[in-house]
Order: sequence, then structure tokens, then C-alpha cells
Amino acid sequence: MVDFVLNAKDRNEVGKGASRRLRRLSQEIPAIVYGGKNAAQKISLTHKEISLALSNEAFYSHILTLNIDDKSEDVILKDVQRHPAKPIILHVDFLRVDKTQKLTTRVPLHFINEETCVGVKVGGGIIARSMNDLEIECLPGDLPEYIEVDMLDIDIGHIIHISDLPIPTGVESVALQHGEGHDLPVVTVNQRKEEVEEEVDTIETDADTEADADSDAQDADDKAGDED
Repeated sequence: MVDFVLNAKDRNEVGKGASRRLRRLSQEIPAIVYGGKNAAQKISLTHKEISLALSNEAFYSHILTLNIDDKSEDVILKDVQRHPAKPIILHVDFLRVDKTQKLTTRVPLHFINEETCVGVKVGGGIIARSMNDLEIECLPGDLPEYIEVDMLDIDIGHIIHISDLPIPTGVESVALQHGEGHDLPVVTVNQRKEEVEEEVDTIETDADTEADADSDAQDADDKAGDED
């Protein structure tokens, strides 16, 4: 397990102009911490530190220690706003967590054994993912870094649903809390498009051949009837 610690400062100036100055002059970014019993607090962090942390996948599904001036809080990352064209982080949201209260967040899915998957290696299929992370609910102490999806024995046409995932004890899928109708597909192995097209062509050819045979038989019957 990786321990993530971020250092931040209380932020008094607000507004778009203040945020631009913060990013341009101080190489810092605006952020906010909210949730729990305390009021929301506006803070700033160095762009370099938060950018480095965001490059680690585990950062998105960990309890983080946020040092704000002379106090620290346990938080999770809730949202990141990025510049649409430049590698610049514009704003970050953090949610306070209470170790005794359940939290709702998303954790990444790690797909393993894709290259040795039966449907791919033997059947020549292609893996199609429907989701790359899963929304879960759990106590902070039960928060998993990721959930593995083992593709080894998955054949062509087989679908892995949320209910098939090895969700750890103490962790619940938010979708499944709403009933079986929300047991969404996670990943499947599809037959390659060109193979499907070949099968369709074969079926159509067989159908045409059968139709021609029926037509010839009908013509023969009609001819026999005329002779009678």
C-alpha cells in the first residue's frame, strides 16, 4: 500500500482572476475540501506535487492525507478538472472521510490474463470492455486499490457482469444495490468482425443455393403438370 501525503495552504482569494494568478505566478492550483461536519475549505496545492500524484493510478482509490497549514485531514479525491488542450490541472476536489462512515467512490478494474484468454488465444476473438472502473460503497478501511477481472477462461460470447467480479468483503457495488436489473456487463469476448461477415456470407450463399434448388424443383413440377 502507498501512503499519499499532500501539502496544501488555506486560500482566501477566490474567483477566476485569483485562480489564474495562482496558477501563473505561484505554480499552484486551487482546490476545495468538503464533506463531514466541517464547512468547505478552499485551499491551494503546488501543481508539480498534485501532477506527480495523479500519475499514479492508486492515488484515485486511496485514502489521502492532506496537510493544510498546521492540521491534517483524511480525504479521497472526488474530481479533477484539466485544461482541454494543455497538460495543466485547473482545479481539484477532495472529500473528507470518516473512518466510521461508509463512503462512495470509484475503483479501477485491472484486467488480467488478456493475452492468454481462451476466447482470444484459441478462438481468435477480441476483448471488448464496457467499463474500466466500478462505483463502490465501503468503509474507508475496506477501500480496495483495484478489483481484478480474470480473463483466462473467458470464451467467445461469454459476458462478465458486475455480479461475477471478486468484490472484496465489506465492499458493495452501488449498481447492484439497485437490483438485478442493474447487473451491467463489464467485459466480453467478441468474434472478430471479418469472421462474422464470413459466416453471414456463408449463410446467405447456402440460403441462395436452397432457394435455387426449390425453384428448380417447382419448375420441374410445373413442367410435369403441363405434360399431364
